[in-house]
Amino acid sequence: MAQQSGSGLVVERVSGRKQLKAFIAFPHRIYADDPNWVAPLWFEQLQRFTDKNPFFEHATWQAWVVRRGERIVGRISAQIDDLFMETQGEKTGFFGLIEAEDDAAVFALLFETAENWLRERGIETIRGPFNLSLNEECGLLVEGFDSPPYIMMGHARPYYDGRINAAGYVKAKDLFAYETNPDQVLSPVMQRLHRSIGKNVTVRPFRRKQLKEELAILRDIFNDSWAGNWGFTPFTEAEFADVGELITLLIDDEYIQIAEIEGRPVAMFVAVPDINQAAKDLHGRLLPFGWLKLLWRLKVRYPSRARTMLMGVRQEFQNKRLGPVLAFMVLDAARQALVRRKIDQVEMSWVLEDNEGMKSIALALGGVLHKRYRIYEKSL
Repeated sequence: MAQQSGSGLVVERVSGRKQLKAFIAFPHRIYADDPNWVAPLWFEQLQRFTDKNPFFEHATWQAWVVRRGERIVGRISAQIDDLFMETQGEKTGFFGLIEAEDDAAVFALLFETAENWLRERGIETIRGPFNLSLNEECGLLVEGFDSPPYIMMGHARPYYDGRINAAGYVKAKDLFAYETNPDQVLSPVMQRLHRSIGKNVTVRPFRRKQLKEELAILRDIFNDSWAGNWGFTPFTEAEFADVGELITLLIDDEYIQIAEIEGRPVAMFVAVPDINQAAKDLHGRLLPFGWLKLLWRLKVRYPSRARTMLMGVRQEFQNKRLGPVLAFMVLDAARQALVRRKIDQVEMSWVLEDNEGMKSIALALGGVLHKRYRIYEKSL
């Protein structure tokens, strides 16, 4: 179904595989001359926007494109996450996957369409971008356009921020990305704390042969440690199974570290090799020979960058002296594994702008703020 606007633009609801492919393909034109954009993998995108994505077990969504004549000039999605609303107690919906030419009328029509869809379903506030949730790629890049994004982090055109502001949106929260060298060692203060109050802590790598049990531990720690944080939505078992698939395919066991006290898991850390670095020139396509190139690069010419994807310390320790020690211990164990793999850059992302504990850890490890992502909101 398509609707005509007064500006000669037509908004079209995405339905069916052909329209979905056009929706996925559109950013390739927006970023055709941007050397820092990394095209997402086609097969992953096609699966992500179907019922195969466990996110849709507790959420609904709709996507649209805007055309001028036969030419697509913009796209957007809107999502309603029942689990988020149950957890946060807010009638808040999301927008995401925003891409458009530098045209105020296009942006206005995209947001008007997404807002109306949410408003008709009882939503009172719209927030985003979330692609598709806070536990996936989120935030709009507003600083740091001069380098490619790390895995599961976004890229954008500089004019997007102004166009979103012009549509009536304000900043809800900024997300920071810090870049550091894994050769950085623990500070003398942390080393002393480690020796004094961390002596009863055991840190161990992931046990792949016990995959189901280990994933349950990681999910439990993450959901406990992040509960109560801004925008938090817990990982479901099915969603974390997707993380397990990523772990099985891409992550060395030593990139995942779990801290235990008397055998009880209390903290965890997960780093991921930067697949964007290996896949950048594949333009999103693994066929006919792209998958061979990707596998070869991951096995032979391993990425030199990695990203901190998940980290958590149980809440009962967060306001105690042991809390930051646990965080440093799991991080340091993974750091040593990254150094052995000759990883020379690590991005710690994302970090909430008001998460002083994580910001302090990033800075203590020599981290430099190199990208900033923004989440916007608007009352409906």
